[in-house]
Amino acid sequence: MHEAVFKAALRALERGEEAALVTIVSTQGSTPQRVGARMLVFADGRIIGTIGGGCYENDAAGKARESIRTRKAGIARYDLSDALAEENGLICGGRMDVFIEPLDPLPRLLVVGAGHVSRHVARMAADVGFRVHVLDDRETFANRDRFPSAADVTVADIAAFLAAADLPPAAYVVVVTRGHTHDLAAMRALAGRPLRYVGMIGSRAKVARIFDALAGEGAPAEWIARVHAPIGLQIGAVTPEEIAVSIVAELVAVRRGLPADGAAVAMKDRR
Repeated sequence: MHEAVFKAALRALERGEEAALVTIVSTQGSTPQRVGARMLVFADGRIIGTIGGGCYENDAAGKARESIRTRKAGIARYDLSDALAEENGLICGGRMDVFIEPLDPLPRLLVVGAGHVSRHVARMAADVGFRVHVLDDRETFANRDRFPSAADVTVADIAAFLAAADLPPAAYVVVVTRGHTHDLAAMRALAGRPLRYVGMIGSRAKVARIFDALAGEGAPAEWIARVHAPIGLQIGAVTPEEIAVSIVAELVAVRRGLPADGAAVAMKDRR
């Protein structure tokens, strides 16, 4: 059982999939599992392994999903002789503590667009621990010389690539293409997908036009409301380097579970 849990945890880390490890760290009296029993809980509720089943495993799984959301570890204590245990048929009579720890995979960041801002975003994001992937339809921009720190650089039609891309729910996507048309095409391909972060660069007027277009095409209102646009924290950024700082700062804030203010940085010329 431990091998299955550890293999699943390794796959989750490699894929960048959000999960939490739940481990029994102490017991007193009779308990359904011993110290060291583990289970892996995913954000969508899937479970691999067990800490004994029943109401307490369900409760621990719920706490694990909350830890994935908050990125905070903690101890949960259970008394297996209380009224809840009796109602659920648990007559062990012991106590146990479980340690709930969210896994921290290297977050996957897809930078859509390979212009000046993208170049600085990719470098800074890699420096702070993101696994960066770059996408653009122009080989003269999307290449290793310009993005040496990226895990990969892809030259392809933006909309077609995104429509077929296997992006895990924990992925971050920054849309910083060379213009309105490509930004809209990228957002159409992403619309409705359950991603950890989607941000789009542009003025408030441009963002409003794109959001109106997406809404008119049936994009869920809840999804649109979660998009960080205009992108970046409000720091008064002007240059491509400063704009990249504001974007990466927002990525870090989201990764660490802090509220990003959603205020953005407009950029007139991103070519």
